[in-house]
Amino acid sequence: MRVILVIVFMLFGTGLFLLLSGLLRLPTLRTSKVMMDTAREDKKLSKTLDALYMDGAAKLAGFIRLNDCKRSRLDNVLRASGFGMTPEVYMAYACLKAGSIFMLVIPALYVFPLLAILLVLLGVMVYCRETRKAEEMLREKREQIEGELYRFASTITQELKNSRDVLSMLEHYKENAGEMFKKELDIVCADMRSGSYEAALTRFEARLNSPQLSDVVRGLIGVMRGDDGAVYFQMLTHDFKQAELQRLKAKAAKIPPKIQCHLVYLSLHSV
Repeated sequence: MRVILVIVFMLFGTGLFLLLSGLLRLPTLRTSKVMMDTAREDKKLSKTLDALYMDGAAKLAGFIRLNDCKRSRLDNVLRASGFGMTPEVYMAYACLKAGSIFMLVIPALYVFPLLAILLVLLGVMVYCRETRKAEEMLREKREQIEGELYRFASTITQELKNSRDVLSMLEHYKENAGEMFKKELDIVCADMRSGSYEAALTRFEARLNSPQLSDVVRGLIGVMRGDDGAVYFQMLTHDFKQAELQRLKAKAAKIPPKIQCHLVYLSLHSV
């Protein structure tokens, strides 16, 4: 009898969703998935459930209220991490994804009550994971870019011997930059061509909120204002090299001891 109730509940929910979709003229799943894939930077194909959640989040976003400070901070994180959505839609998406799990608690109480407790815990975990996803992606992006700053500062030090054109320096380094750093340099170079150099670099700094990148941007702005900059970037190169060595040592510490010493040796001589 309980199994029949669960089946009836699922069929009723499916029919109600299809009926409301027709009345509200919601876009089809194929259209929603294409729109989601267009807005994403990683170009991974969206799943059907993701498209459904995104449609619901777009409707629910009007009822989400965020204070100005939290909204501004979340908006910066979403822009920097490559999420093509507003903070309200982002929070609504997390609520819907967790809420869909919470809805399973009702049939679980009839079939297996202990499962309801696990579903509640799972819903809380999903909500926490979804609300932190943008920050985790931004942290990974920041770490990849910070790993290149030693080579970037070293290149600028050499470029300053022949030129003081900051845009030209960024364009030259972009040809050999990593994937993440190259995307950011594309943005900042286009921003510099269309407006103020200092404002573009300041926005570049604010997007990633990295202390090391802030030091580099401060030096580039100083060069544009007429400072020598050579000694400053030499000091930055030295500091970034030490930070990179510490990062490599910490990474090598997680490797099994048998091959740890060999990788540390190769890493130290490659920097």
